Amino acid sequence: MHPANLQINIARLREEGLDLRLNLAEEWFARWQEDDPDLEFSGPGHLVGEVHLERHGQDILVRGHLQGTLQVICSRCLVSFSHPVEADFDLLLAPAPTSRGREEEELSRADLDVDYYTEEVVNLENILREQVLLTLPLKPLCSETCQGICPHCGVDRNRETCQCSERESDSPFAMLKNIKL
Repeated sequence: MHPANLQINIARLREEGLDLRLNLAEEWFARWQEDDPDLEFSGPGHLVGEVHLERHGQDILVRGHLQGTLQVICSRCLVSFSHPVEADFDLLLAPAPTSRGREEEELSRADLDVDYYTEEVVNLENILREQVLLTLPLKPLCSETCQGICPHCGVDRNRETCQCSERESDSPFAMLKNIKL
């Protein structure tokens, strides 16, 4: 399925469900980057996947699998690298509840597994974007042994040796070294 057609009319869902094959390439990521310039990845990725939508009464079950790569920035050395993605997801969509006013409502654990659709359309674009973001690590690392950049001179310590010496006086904790217990 072409990424531009990710608005699914639930009237199209037959009893056996709807199977979609996805190819999320550079243009899909470019459109997303345009919508949200603060994205956590550095360049276009390439993901392929399958999504199965199935109707259960008024609820819609969305099951899918995504795999491919994303370009992300290492949180230590700030170098862009290719991050593998492989994720399965299950999501239950229910019709959006009618507004009951502005009172706060406490959610149960089961409520956290339910998302909502409005009118007669399921927006797969938003679901896929959410699932991609959930695959990203909190602190992406180009490798477990990444040494990062020097906080004094800014050199990438993975590529060259830093000439800075660790200056104890720069540390706010340097004076604790002299405390005797």
